Amino acid sequence: MILRLALCAGVICGAVGAAQTDPATAAIEQLETAHQSLRAAEASPDPVQALTRTIHAYEAGLDAMGDGLRIAAAREAQLNQALALRETEIARFLMVLQAAEAAPPAVALMHPAGPDGAARAQIMMAEMKPALQQQAEELRIALDEVRILQAAQAQAATVLQKALPGAEQARSALSDAIAARTELPTRFREDPVRTAILISSVETLDEFTSGLSQISAQPIALSTGDVSDRKGALDLPVQGNVQGPSGAGITVTTRPRALVTSPTAATIRYRGPLLDMGNVVILEPQPDLLLLFAGLEDAFGRIGDVIPAGTPVGFMGGNTPEIGTILSLSGDGTGAHQSEALYMEVREGGRPVDPATWFRTDKDG
Repeated sequence: MILRLALCAGVICGAVGAAQTDPATAAIEQLETAHQSLRAAEASPDPVQALTRTIHAYEAGLDAMGDGLRIAAAREAQLNQALALRETEIARFLMVLQAAEAAPPAVALMHPAGPDGAARAQIMMAEMKPALQQQAEELRIALDEVRILQAAQAQAATVLQKALPGAEQARSALSDAIAARTELPTRFREDPVRTAILISSVETLDEFTSGLSQISAQPIALSTGDVSDRKGALDLPVQGNVQGPSGAGITVTTRPRALVTSPTAATIRYRGPLLDMGNVVILEPQPDLLLLFAGLEDAFGRIGDVIPAGTPVGFMGGNTPEIGTILSLSGDGTGAHQSEALYMEVREGGRPVDPATWFRTDKDG
């Protein structure tokens, strides 16, 4: 019984130490900071850049919130299980102690081993009492930690009530800011008629990328871009998880309405619906290098514009889940909150290559 009690104490102490650094609290701070920066972003001299940072802050905060709530739920379950075991053991020991202390001296001396046995028993009980008092204090601390974890989860729901509308407001403001932007340099002007003819005449992505030069009303100026020094080190264009090869490219699962940005300075060679791939954005960072992102709900930019690194090129689809759904999904650990999928291809010299040769696909975006 003493061994079981000691093991329970070890479990509780370990869980309490972990709970004192609860990551849900850090996520709450991230979301509150993002919410505070929203107004400043809308009034910024460069609202596109400022709103992009704000949306990324919201997305990072929501991801951290999910991780924090999942960890908090696991800790709470661990603490509750350990407390249940501990409570039974302590109750038994306290009953023995109380019975021994309440017994008259004459009864206490009635030990099967005689007076010596009674004396040894009293010494053992006296030595155990401080240990039990210490374990009772650990029990109190563990109960306090459970209350802290429950309070953090309740606070998370309150913060989400501000964060979710704020994130949607930032997305809407970003769409408006991009539509009003006129200062980007341009390599060529799209001819919509030629673009429509090209789309209607091709059946494969290879055919379409080969004919991209036909969508301009005039010869396309040569690109002077060069990102070869960043080969293998480009960040993913969206926050999410790489799911592995999918045809010639890879798929990144994301949250609904996740922001997709250009990983490097590039020319927008195409933006719009294509084949059966949904909305597609094709970027050209340097000659004979194309980055293709497919499956977006909304796509931004004008064909021919030269955009800097980090420029938003679209949003993923889906609907932002309700607060209750977020809280429940955060606890299941299945990744069900990442319901959208961005398909990515990299083409060099007109042929698809492994995206891992350019992107850091071993890391989450």
